[in-house]
Amino acid sequence: MIFVIADAARLARAGYVLAREGVLSLMPIEPAPPLARPFLRLARIIARRDAGTRAARFSAALSRLGPSYVKLGQFLATRPDVVGAAVARDLEVLQDRMPVFGQDVAEATVAAAFERPLNAVFPVFGPAVAAASIAEVHKAEVWEDERDDEQGNRRDQGGTRRDVAVKILRPGIERRFGADMASFRRLAHFAEENFPEARRLRLEAVVETLARSVSMEMDLRLEAAAYAELAENTREDAEIHVPQVDWNRSGREVLTTEWIDGIKLSDKAALVAAGHDLKAIARIVMQTFLRQAMRDGFFHADMHPGNLFVDSQGRLVVVDCGIMGRLGLKERRFLAEILYGFITRNWRRTAEVHFEAGYVPAHHSVDDFALAIRAIGEPIHSRRADQISMARLLALLLEVTALFDMRTRPELILLQKTMVVVEGVARSLDPKLDMWSTSAPVVEEWIASNLGPVGRLQQAGAGIGEVGRFAADIPALLSRTSRVVEQMDVATRDGLHLSPDTLDGIGRAEARRAFWGNLALWAIAAGLLLNWLR
Repeated sequence: MIFVIADAARLARAGYVLAREGVLSLMPIEPAPPLARPFLRLARIIARRDAGTRAARFSAALSRLGPSYVKLGQFLATRPDVVGAAVARDLEVLQDRMPVFGQDVAEATVAAAFERPLNAVFPVFGPAVAAASIAEVHKAEVWEDERDDEQGNRRDQGGTRRDVAVKILRPGIERRFGADMASFRRLAHFAEENFPEARRLRLEAVVETLARSVSMEMDLRLEAAAYAELAENTREDAEIHVPQVDWNRSGREVLTTEWIDGIKLSDKAALVAAGHDLKAIARIVMQTFLRQAMRDGFFHADMHPGNLFVDSQGRLVVVDCGIMGRLGLKERRFLAEILYGFITRNWRRTAEVHFEAGYVPAHHSVDDFALAIRAIGEPIHSRRADQISMARLLALLLEVTALFDMRTRPELILLQKTMVVVEGVARSLDPKLDMWSTSAPVVEEWIASNLGPVGRLQQAGAGIGEVGRFAADIPALLSRTSRVVEQMDVATRDGLHLSPDTLDGIGRAEARRAFWGNLALWAIAAGLLLNWLR
């Protein structure tokens, strides 16, 4: 595949920055393909001498390359099957430390988004408190009791002010991401055409998943909807709180939510000083994630400590709903039975679930796969609960999936990786957390509700409803079938006729084929003639 000049320039710059910041120096030379070895040696020569730790090198390089690469790095942290477990761990610490784009630009963006002066939208609009790859966040104030005046501006009605968080998209971010995503797509296509492992890892699907995720993040109305759906799903859960969206001050480029005066989970000293129970918070984090994934099929997929707070009531507060994961009933059943299989050490059933879901090709042996699962699971049950690492379990599962030709399932990889991050957060609060006993109540509740007698009856009822809907559609279906048959009869009564456009397309294709065929014949004839003359 021949890359366009712009692609080549972007990739060349990216290669130089990765080399200069010492990222490429981390790659061993000998296992690399022969053509890549000279470039890796050159990269070691031009690398900075003060590059720092592995994680620092990735952070510096991707930050220099810009928002698209920062987002790519964060996304690849969820794909250890693509970049390897060690690199994924390094990318986990990559935080959005992008420079702010300026108070004047932010204020102008808000005014343009709502077509009114800034002070008519926010009486107080403070400086940026966080800057990410796609947007930055400002703290602002609005009136508690307000209404629109004759000009459509919102005025004080004598009430008090309340704090809000205002998220604003970076100017020009869509154009920048669009150009970079086009380069990533072409590079992934080139890799899949030339490397079998790239095809197994479905690199083109990886890039498409990233592009879809980024495009959704760049429309803040979708993030507002994600906040609303998550809040609706968890409204009966007393241990979690989702910030409310201010729909009157939210749009495509601006998102306004309630301000959270809480303590970040990364600040353990402050949590203890405020009298919070760290062990209880660790349990809430783990069980909240599992309920979102298994019960609701809609989970927060970026639950790092910067997005998690504890409020004064002891509730877990989640913010930044830009990256969300969604699971269908099939995937949720798969997750529940896999976790339950590991909890109960039912390796055979765990293997069968993979085959029933179609994740492992049918030509493989269920018994052999069960043996591989046992090799992963038995060491876990021989250790204390606080010694079990989901990160290690994930790495072993990925090795097994490669051995049995299991194609990458992006939604499951995102789920597994989020589970690892959640476990890390919970373990940072309670190093002796028993993940299995903490998970068991949620898993068992879901299995009882969905795979037990009650669940079977509900599924049967849903099936009967589907049959009824199909029966109701039969008359319309027969009518459409009758019209199709009549149209086919008319079309073929005097022979099959092709449209002029179709005939023209066939003619061009035949002409191209004839040209190359004639060229090949002339080349053969010329070769024979030269051979005869010699």
